[in-house]
Amino acid sequence: MSSDSLDILAFGAHPDDVEIGMAGTIAKQVEAGSRVGICDLTRAEMSSNGTVELRQQEAAAASAVLGLSARSCLDLPDRGLTGSEEQIAAVTAEIRKARPRIVFAPYWQDRHPDHIACSRLIEQAVFNAKLRRYLPELPPVSVEQLIFYYINDVEAVNLMVDVSAHYEKKRQALGCYRSQFEAAAPGEDRVVTPLTGAYIANVEARDRLLGSQRTWAFAEGFAVKRPQPIHLF
Repeated sequence: MSSDSLDILAFGAHPDDVEIGMAGTIAKQVEAGSRVGICDLTRAEMSSNGTVELRQQEAAAASAVLGLSARSCLDLPDRGLTGSEEQIAAVTAEIRKARPRIVFAPYWQDRHPDHIACSRLIEQAVFNAKLRRYLPELPPVSVEQLIFYYINDVEAVNLMVDVSAHYEKKRQALGCYRSQFEAAAPGEDRVVTPLTGAYIANVEARDRLLGSQRTWAFAEGFAVKRPQPIHLF
């Protein structure tokens, strides 16, 4: 691993996606010494609330809370993640530059079409990243594991991480995205969306319910398509 490579690279369609799904896990891994990065595919320019500039400021604040080693944005079009060859190549190049051991992507089923499209893009790019004749100007990278995190709905959890000791960091990171999660104050140019109001409370309830399966205070759930090796002894 080169000095500037990452242990973990998590992709999201929009700023805040990764934090919703796995901010606790990121905080835990960073505390353990891992180099973690986030790549947002878009700048969320179609969001009903907040400007692109404000969303970038919020993402930077959340990155500082979590202690990220890197954060990037590919400037792909919001609501325009088509899975084109150009978009797959852009994601593949990002993986090859970061050279992560593990890549995270949104779960492949979600009520937001961009999350589904992001998941498919990342899966294609992880596969292409190891092909030495694809984008030959960048050295190939074989990612050890592709892991899927949940943003909205949760199903088929086959990995869980105890984030009880790091949950306050998740609260702080999500709290950076005031434009998305707080109800509008009188006179503010904002509208009611599924994210305003109780969304963060619902995320916390989800993580608490997952944790209760292992008598943990909070857990974040994940899914894998390839078996994840563990060391029992």
